[in-house]
Amino acid sequence: MAHPRHTREPGYTVAAPVPGTTCGEQRSSTVTAENSIVIGIFIMMALLAAFFPVSVQADESPLWLLKGSEIEKRYLFTSLYTKHYDPEPDHNNDPNMLGFENEYENNRLWGLAMFDNSFGQESEYLYVGQKWRAFESDNWYYKVTGGLLHGYEEPHEDKIPLNDFGVAPVIIPSIGYRNKAFFAEFVQLGLSAGMVTVGVSF
Repeated sequence: MAHPRHTREPGYTVAAPVPGTTCGEQRSSTVTAENSIVIGIFIMMALLAAFFPVSVQADESPLWLLKGSEIEKRYLFTSLYTKHYDPEPDHNNDPNMLGFENEYENNRLWGLAMFDNSFGQESEYLYVGQKWRAFESDNWYYKVTGGLLHGYEEPHEDKIPLNDFGVAPVIIPSIGYRNKAFFAEFVQLGLSAGMVTVGVSF
């Protein structure tokens, strides 16, 4: 007795399971990835709302986040020294960082840093942030930034929480010292490492 042939309507495809995984595991992985994206978007929206709280009109420019404050300084910076607190043989302590940052009159800021991560993978950090005066000094300051970190990929994607698709939300505190056009910062990279950066303002 002949078996009936199975047909598919044009335009439909059947996804084959990934070898070594069950359908339940794939669904769980997909849900985790979707949750990561939602959490990342939520954190970015919360940071933007906290750092740039303004009312939005329907006909305003997409640059409403920066409305009401002029750019006061621009910065270029690089990494000078990096130290992992619990070093592993494959850790990279030479990130070759290059970044820029715009600071506004209200001490809010945004920036982009490009670097090689702890495992030598090319990475980017896009962020917004805020500075505060420290020690009642005109030279010392605290800074907190928050944004999206990209670049931790296989086999090191699990080194950063919420990093299912290689993009993770992060918050980074630092303390800095500036003197005229030059500045230096100590940046705390979670619990795993610290970094000293130096740069110039213009």
